[in-house]
Amino acid sequence: MGLKTGKQVGLAALIAMAAPLVLPFSVHGEVFELSSLANLYEGVSFDHDMHIEALEDDCSLCHHHTAGTPPEEPTCIPCHKNSPEADSPACSSCHLIEPFSSANLAISEKNPLLHHKAKPGLKAAFHQNCMGCHQETGGPVGCQDCHAMTEKGEKFYNTGKYAPKPHTETGHH
Repeated sequence: MGLKTGKQVGLAALIAMAAPLVLPFSVHGEVFELSSLANLYEGVSFDHDMHIEALEDDCSLCHHHTAGTPPEEPTCIPCHKNSPEADSPACSSCHLIEPFSSANLAISEKNPLLHHKAKPGLKAAFHQNCMGCHQETGGPVGCQDCHAMTEKGEKFYNTGKYAPKPHTETGHH
């Protein structure tokens, strides 16, 4: 299942990378709540069991090289070709939570293979993986299909009860 690129995926990734991160995810049984946009949106409820069933138990479709299989990505192979199999390392062990922090930028300057452009940060990795698959399978791709906006988000984006009232004569804002 390859990832697609396009205006929607690019815009979603850009928004995701620009948004502040609160928590990468919290685990509640088999439903994960991805709450990286918690200041403007409610967390995304991710039904892990449903996705496992839909993907016919092929964990590697989402968890590339972390499901007991060797890495296939050309950028991963130089460092990980002799790595032991891992059951399921955290996504954030490779995809940084804050890839553009001054500390991470200093590390990447010293070791470009460790932190390179081809390896997106955690939020971008989630968005690229989810949106690419959803575009192929007809899953939700709109921001608010997965991210319910909070009142703080409505206020920030001037929407919902904070949307400008239309003019009575023209109906426009």
